[in-house]
Amino acid sequence: MALEEKREKRPPVTPMMIEEEAALRNGSRGLPPGPWAEAAGPRPRTTERHIAVHKRLVLGFAVSILALLAVTMVAVLLSVRFEECGAAADGPPRAANNGSLPGPAAGQPRGRAEPREEARGGEEAAERRQEEEEEEEEEEWQRRRQLPPWARPRLPRHLRPLHYNLMLSAFMENFTFCGEVNVQLEVRNASRYIVLHAHRMHIEAVRVAEDKLAGAVRVARSFLYPQTQVLVVVLNRSLEVQRSYNLKIIYNALIENELLGFFRSSYVLHGERRFLGVTQFSPTHARKAFPCFDEPIYKATFKISIKHQATYISLSNMPVETSVFEEDGWVTDHFSQTPLMSTYYLAWAVCNFTYRETITKSGVVVRLYARPDAIRRGSGDYALNITRRLIEFYEDYFKVPYSLPKLDLLAVPKHPYAAMENWGLSVFVEQRILLDPSISSISYLLDVTMVIVHELCHQWFGDLVTPVWWEDVWLKEGFAHYFEFIGTDYLYPGWNMEKQRFLTDVLHEVMLLDGLTSSHPVSQEVQQATDIDRVFDWIAYKKGAALIRMLANFMGHSVFQMGLQDYLTIHKYGNAARNDLWNTLSKALKRVGKSVNIQEVMDQWTLQMGYPVITILGNETTDNVIVISQERFVYDSDTKTKDSGLGDNSYLWQIPLTIAVGNTSHISSEAIIWVSNKSEHHRIPALEEASWLLGNINQTGYFRVNYDIRNWRLLINQLTRNHEVISVSDRAGLIDDAFNLARIPLNVRDIVYCTGVSLMDEDVWEFIWMKFHSTLAVSEKKILLEALTCSDDRNLLNRLLNLSLNSEVVLDQDAIDVIIHVARNPHGRDLAWKFFREKWKILNARYGEALFMNSKLISGVTEFLNTEEELRELKNFIKSYEEGAAASFSRAVETVEANVRWQRLYKEELFQWLRKSLTH
Repeated sequence: MALEEKREKRPPVTPMMIEEEAALRNGSRGLPPGPWAEAAGPRPRTTERHIAVHKRLVLGFAVSILALLAVTMVAVLLSVRFEECGAAADGPPRAANNGSLPGPAAGQPRGRAEPREEARGGEEAAERRQEEEEEEEEEEWQRRRQLPPWARPRLPRHLRPLHYNLMLSAFMENFTFCGEVNVQLEVRNASRYIVLHAHRMHIEAVRVAEDKLAGAVRVARSFLYPQTQVLVVVLNRSLEVQRSYNLKIIYNALIENELLGFFRSSYVLHGERRFLGVTQFSPTHARKAFPCFDEPIYKATFKISIKHQATYISLSNMPVETSVFEEDGWVTDHFSQTPLMSTYYLAWAVCNFTYRETITKSGVVVRLYARPDAIRRGSGDYALNITRRLIEFYEDYFKVPYSLPKLDLLAVPKHPYAAMENWGLSVFVEQRILLDPSISSISYLLDVTMVIVHELCHQWFGDLVTPVWWEDVWLKEGFAHYFEFIGTDYLYPGWNMEKQRFLTDVLHEVMLLDGLTSSHPVSQEVQQATDIDRVFDWIAYKKGAALIRMLANFMGHSVFQMGLQDYLTIHKYGNAARNDLWNTLSKALKRVGKSVNIQEVMDQWTLQMGYPVITILGNETTDNVIVISQERFVYDSDTKTKDSGLGDNSYLWQIPLTIAVGNTSHISSEAIIWVSNKSEHHRIPALEEASWLLGNINQTGYFRVNYDIRNWRLLINQLTRNHEVISVSDRAGLIDDAFNLARIPLNVRDIVYCTGVSLMDEDVWEFIWMKFHSTLAVSEKKILLEALTCSDDRNLLNRLLNLSLNSEVVLDQDAIDVIIHVARNPHGRDLAWKFFREKWKILNARYGEALFMNSKLISGVTEFLNTEEELRELKNFIKSYEEGAAASFSRAVETVEANVRWQRLYKEELFQWLRKSLTH
């Protein structure tokens, strides 16, 4: 095509293009906005405005105007020359390789020209001119302080990736890899630059071609911008709208000795140390393994090829299509193309594991890969068998088939989390998937089961349908956590997981957290990558699950299930936000003749922190009428709320209150009352003088219930005489509500299981330590390691704490549990607290980036601190290390303050009651 024809097809200049040009001028010539630009940049030019004003003045000022023009032209020429000198002195950043640009200094005013009055046309003209100049300078300052696109927290929206062709070569002998990625790009808005994520890698070459043809688009330069972890490619001409281009990047990086990105792990087999490489990309670590558009909204297809030594195998999301063997002992595996998917659950591994497999009714091949000795012992057989059954369960429940031809479960020795739901290649830490039936306990089997149920749910909620952005991470984590109990009930119906264990393990536990003023809404605003880690917490997981359970119950389970089926069908292979779910569920209700605006109801539960307490009072003057009121529940009403825009009195929920009436031998069927106001009157027809009321039946609602004294006494009398009239779930709810409404300490936890170990001497402790190292059963290792933390010998506890930092002795993810369990031991609490403070830099470096692992450590070490001195130590420690984990430390301070307050108010009273009870 001739050059002239191309020009004719170019789009007109748009405001966005003008903004891009300005950004490039400000940020890519070695003169980003900042103090240097203040000194060297051109001053605002006001000549034309002066001319417009002076034309209205008399001819007598003509000479002054000409003088002004001359002076201004000289000033402009000098300033332009000054800018060129400054640009030359600073110089452009190096092309491609390791170049980067400094970040702009936001919020600093630029140099401004002093207004001069060359003509004496009266005070009014001068004042008007000065005001106009100041307005112009303000506009210029506002424009120039705009961040260039590569310095913004989110990627610009002018490009969309359609397909990645990624070729990797993994060198396991020196833990490096090199890669070539070809990205097919669709242009939404004309632009001269490409911005995508890349972090901690060396860029060797960048090429751009139009429509995959030989004709290249010349790259003016490229540079890494570490502040936002992006690679910027600047082109000589704009990419054209509705055209596709191919971006080719050649790079290399390390297979990291950490737990994120493409990292390495190892194990010992027959006395020989063996290594493997595996990925962990969620939430923002795919950019460490290949340049990509690393935000969940940018779904694309992927074609992956991995070259490795023939002594290894490679795995990825899809099955191997072909393998090419070379004479030098290397092999390249070419994997099938994926469906549309987000970068964070892309995955691959290079290892020398073996596997066992099974096949579902619908033909999905399920394999479990692990260390050869674990496979030989059958340690993965349980997980493999329940995975097959669970895929069949989910396919039937959701009425949406599993979307890939295979699912691999990969058991690795070291991983930052219990598991990761990578589509088609889910990765588990060994302790959460390998199980030895002859020695593993039922509680361990239950843990393994629930982790697998959780990750398999993600194959639909998270992988098939992905949240638009991380503010709604609970849309996948809340569902997966809720289905831990639904799926386990499917496998073991007699365990009543959803009706009983959900209350103690999820509902009661998260309500403790959510009753603090330092809590946060389940949907949180996420502005930049550094904000993402904090949304992966128990509020997202457990409160999300509790809200979904409440929603399922007030909709009715069959209607709820039908709504989920519609939601997954409509949004499969795409992204969805919470409003998409609410709208689909509202439509499902309409189809059965019910009209509830789910969005209106659920926005109050997801966008507000905390939860309400419902108070039910009998009306003394009117028969069968009760007064129902709501207010936000907080443990300490004197503590200032984090949400400064809302006082506690401003919180309001639409509450699906289920209610039943009972007497000594019978309880009525439940009815539902929607409570929307601060206080309401409701008539209860069957309410008699000797009857009691029970609210929030089976604790399906995410709120507490309080009653008047008379009703509490009737309920207590019922429980004393014939407790079976009230269900197990309702009894658990009454106890939990009563204790928390009476303010029992925030952090009552079960005492550790190892009383016997606490009575042992050092020789026996050494025996258990050796047993921990010699056993091959992962479940046995976990039990033995936790038992070691129960010793009464402070020297042994100190020794164990120091050993926990040696990754060769205690795995990284187990070290956190060691420290926390020592902290829970009354003999080791102060030791763990001292160890935590002394080793904080090491611990923070190891776990700081790993989502809520750091939060778990901080909470576990501090939750039992309960003296004024320990509170002071905590606050002083935070002052010294205030960077990072601020939210976790804030919660820790509030928890310890509550512990101290409880000690002061109730410790002596409790001891007196215990002494009195023991005496009698």
